[in-house]
Amino acid sequence: MSDVITVQLPDGSAREIPAGTTTAGLAASIGAGLARAALIAVVDGEELDLNRPLRDGAVVEIVTAPSDRGLRTIRHSTAHVMAQAILDLYPGAQLAIGPPIEHGFYYDADLPDGQTLSEEDLEKIEARMREIVAADQPFVRHELPAAEAAIFFADELYKAEIIERVTGGAAPGQDAGEVSTDGNTISYYANGDGFRDMCTGPHVPSTGKLGHFKLQSVAGAYWRGDVSRPMLQRIYGTAWDSKKSLKAHLQMLEEAEKRDHRRLAQELDLVSWPDELGPGLAVWHPKGALIRKLMEDYSRDRHENGGYEYVFSPHIAKSVLWETSGHLDFYADGMYPPMEMDGASYYPKPMNCPFHVMVYRSNQRSYRELPLRFFELGAVYRYELSGAIHGLMRSRGFTQDDSHIFTTREDIQTELASLLDFVLSVLRAFGFEDFQAKLSTRPLEKAVGDNEIWDEATAGLRAALDTHGLDYVVDEGGGAFYGPKIDVDVTDAIGRAWQLSTIQLDFNLPERFDLEYIASDGTRKRPVMIHRALMGSIERFFGVLIEHYAGAFPAWLSPIQVRMLPVAEVHDDFAYAVAARLRSEGFRVDVVSAAEPLGKRVRNGKVEKLPYILVVGDDDVANDSVGVNKRGEGKPERDVTVDDFIGRLRSEVEEKR
Repeated sequence: MSDVITVQLPDGSAREIPAGTTTAGLAASIGAGLARAALIAVVDGEELDLNRPLRDGAVVEIVTAPSDRGLRTIRHSTAHVMAQAILDLYPGAQLAIGPPIEHGFYYDADLPDGQTLSEEDLEKIEARMREIVAADQPFVRHELPAAEAAIFFADELYKAEIIERVTGGAAPGQDAGEVSTDGNTISYYANGDGFRDMCTGPHVPSTGKLGHFKLQSVAGAYWRGDVSRPMLQRIYGTAWDSKKSLKAHLQMLEEAEKRDHRRLAQELDLVSWPDELGPGLAVWHPKGALIRKLMEDYSRDRHENGGYEYVFSPHIAKSVLWETSGHLDFYADGMYPPMEMDGASYYPKPMNCPFHVMVYRSNQRSYRELPLRFFELGAVYRYELSGAIHGLMRSRGFTQDDSHIFTTREDIQTELASLLDFVLSVLRAFGFEDFQAKLSTRPLEKAVGDNEIWDEATAGLRAALDTHGLDYVVDEGGGAFYGPKIDVDVTDAIGRAWQLSTIQLDFNLPERFDLEYIASDGTRKRPVMIHRALMGSIERFFGVLIEHYAGAFPAWLSPIQVRMLPVAEVHDDFAYAVAARLRSEGFRVDVVSAAEPLGKRVRNGKVEKLPYILVVGDDDVANDSVGVNKRGEGKPERDVTVDDFIGRLRSEVEEKR
């Protein structure tokens, strides 16, 4: 056996190191700075702890923060520290699962005697965590045969259940993060004075590598999401690689709280959620409904001029439709229960697509008709778990701007390029400019359609992304069984990404419903179906807009674009006359007469986030002018002629600035 092995680094270079060298040793041989910054390693594609010896020929990447992998490891390790602190402070507590999530982590715990945690308790847990971090305890990995692990963790009820499920052949789901992938060996990590936590890892070398964290909230969570199982305490936290990053994230969260669409929707009298309606169902007030109408009108106009045809579909359908589409096989848990009548079961629709298939199938189709583009603002109903409901962002009843395109296989690439252009141009009209995309490809398991059409479709999606110069990541194997897709995210004003638009190819529904068209050679061929949700849902898109603009909508979307304020009662007639002129130009205007002091009326208009407040006094009456208070600009502009203001506002609205 050679005393020296060779490993390959990400830049393609090779490095000779003594046999038995760990990744930590490799990092130290490269440089002291890298050794201090190293968190874990990726060896031949597998994430491993730094103390694992390297083999000859291995391809090695040393992971540091603030890379995505590095942050995920920090968050995962911090979750373990929190679990250790919980057991220290609440003897007899039972741990469930504690995964890293976007921006942070959580851990589910069953506290003794049915205890529930408060904000004060989070402070105690956080203080104990900081003691554990200061102790710089090493994370030490151990492995046991599954049978021994079952005995070792027998007193930990939730861990024992995880072992039983995975070793018993059940689909692991989140359990895959708790055990090794073959189900025969169970790994766990130990640190401190006897703390252990079942986990595949990897982890940072020691707790001293952590410290930039904050516990944020606690909520109830049923074990495995099953209301018949115990209610656990879910503690959420965030963790970062530096004090600066943590501070920036917490500041962003403060700003996000100010922008919470649920609060702003009620403060601005846009939308409400009466208890009498039930969870996840909203009513739209006149101002919110007007903005919604403007959004929908714009969408209808763009679709009408973009080669789409309108269709409409009912809110319910017999079970046979959902059986044929497959929804009752793979989506029944997300559907409302059926209504039994006329000897059949009727389901509220969770999707619009099968109805559009019915329209396509109603006539024999020719290649000359394709691509055939159907569009509907269709209301759908999905039975979201009550804990997942979040205002307009996740509702039980919402309206999708749903399009389904039926096209030939030969025209897929052309249609996809046109679709992505359409999507981006509409998103830009609502004020979004920063886009990211994800391309999801053929799954490794069984997929509908032959490899050739998958390759063609995926190439078409990739070409569309490249043509538009979009940044995108590839989710290899992440596509649905029925086709590849593009998801488009937008970045809002405070840097958060929102997944809005989807372009999804579907080889499944045309097959299930036996869709055909007559090709140019007279043969019958199967069309390809493209699902395209642009806003995703009107409700969610509106919620994102509220938070993006913090309720201060651009003039073209504002329910009130201009407020007229006469300085005194003697100026009322002129204020109403100017308002009438503005209305005749198509603008939305109101007048608040001089019954209250001018300063108070100006402040009220600013609280309502109105784009323009026009003040008129003696000089304005004499000169046909107005004083312009534009939102966001501190100093009012005096002596602006009414015609000049009308021209400015018209340009701003038409250009959707």
